[in-house]
Amino acid sequence: MVSAPAPVAVARDDRWATAAYVAPFAAYVGCLGLQQLAPGASAWLLVFRTVLVTAILATISRRVIPLRPVMPASSIAFGVVLFAVWVGPDWLWPGFRGHWLFSNGITGRVASSVPAAVQADYSYVAWRVASSVLLVPILEELFWRGWVMRWLVKPSFREVPLGTYTAASFWIAAAMFAVEHGPYWDVGLLAGIGYNWWLVRTRNLADCILAHAVTNGCLAAYVLLRGEWQFWL
Repeated sequence: MVSAPAPVAVARDDRWATAAYVAPFAAYVGCLGLQQLAPGASAWLLVFRTVLVTAILATISRRVIPLRPVMPASSIAFGVVLFAVWVGPDWLWPGFRGHWLFSNGITGRVASSVPAAVQADYSYVAWRVASSVLLVPILEELFWRGWVMRWLVKPSFREVPLGTYTAASFWIAAAMFAVEHGPYWDVGLLAGIGYNWWLVRTRNLADCILAHAVTNGCLAAYVLLRGEWQFWL
């Protein structure tokens, strides 16, 4: 006869599991807050943020990071589509993001977090590209799709299979993802819907991470080739 796990042990396991999904995102957002307080130290804070988040992913989150997408080619193509969604409105209607819907005291205003003084610094740019392409997709997908979408279904989120759909969890997570992206909330909402749908479709977080990495990689190339620094908030 197998005895049920002790409640204390289960609670402790739940806390560690939550930390694995949430800690990288929390550390990243915390570092962004420091950058707002000390904009002159943005280069050093970028390095610190990258090293800190990498360390957390390699230790606390290592066991929950999926490595094998089930639809790699489709995930790559989907990532390119979401890149087009992200830049399309600004490319088609230049200046429209100055409208009060996107530029106000709640959403903030379009402004790059990359100071003009370091935009020509190859070292800084390399760190920023590595962070946006290699780290951000992992930490955001762990948090939004791996934790938030499941926690909204049931606080004991480990009991909820990845890709489980409920209207509330799907749309609340998408809306929260939109809010995270400030003056780009409109395309952030579309991207959030897209990544949520892709998780429901594939039931594999690695596919979402791959699609997100492709989107961010294309966006990084767009920023650097066209000088559209405002896309790097």
